[in-house]
Amino acid sequence: MHPRVGLHQVAFLRESTTAFLRHCLDIGVQHATLVTPILMQKGAVAEAAGAGVSITGINHPFAVQPDLEHDDLRATQALNDVIDAAVALGKPDIYLLTGGRGTLSWERAARRFGELIAPCTARADTEGVRLLVENASAFNADIHITHTLADTITLASGAGIGVCVDVHACWAEAGLSDLIHRAMPLTGLIQVSDYVLGDRCAPCRAVPGDGVIPLHRIIGDALDAGYTGVFDIELVGPRIDEEGPRVATARAAHRVSDILTELGA
Repeated sequence: MHPRVGLHQVAFLRESTTAFLRHCLDIGVQHATLVTPILMQKGAVAEAAGAGVSITGINHPFAVQPDLEHDDLRATQALNDVIDAAVALGKPDIYLLTGGRGTLSWERAARRFGELIAPCTARADTEGVRLLVENASAFNADIHITHTLADTITLASGAGIGVCVDVHACWAEAGLSDLIHRAMPLTGLIQVSDYVLGDRCAPCRAVPGDGVIPLHRIIGDALDAGYTGVFDIELVGPRIDEEGPRVATARAAHRVSDILTELGA
């Protein structure tokens, strides 16, 4: 297995963190991304810390209860708690869903996000933890505001944080190679999966190689732009459920590993 392959916990939400991380070890994956709804449960940080897998990412929904417009600093306190967890896990990056905008315009929601996250940014910088924001499908507009890679770069730059590039949510954008190069100075994590034409559900991810996303080209662009981090495999949806998360993630890991080897990463 290529040492830059990572696996996201979202495919294993029905199982324990121990079971997920054991699967990573079983298939030779050295890196994992965890999700805070599970990680912030009692005892979960210690469970993850002793599993023998490098935790390189934490996914955290920021101002989702209620949203950016109505948040009363609960989001700020919750993220500070996640920063504590990250420190205990070796300081992985924390990548965020912003929270929905409510009735705010995009610009006002972006400013509000920056205001709410500012105390956390200062604390994360002190602790050596990187905060990132991802691009995500507009199907997630109830919990997120950046749905193109360009908008994600704009938001991250304004808030003084980094970027998590989710290829599944931006592969069809115009000028993607240029956008990847633009994002690269801010990029802490790249996530990969595939899309099968005609799938209409959300989420609708597929194992790399089963769909039409030109992963070889996109991963190559990221490498050419200077990306040195992990390629995090994020799989969720009916195709993954039907095949089973263990089989699907193992196939995906080997496919991404082969691409990285072919590209000389």
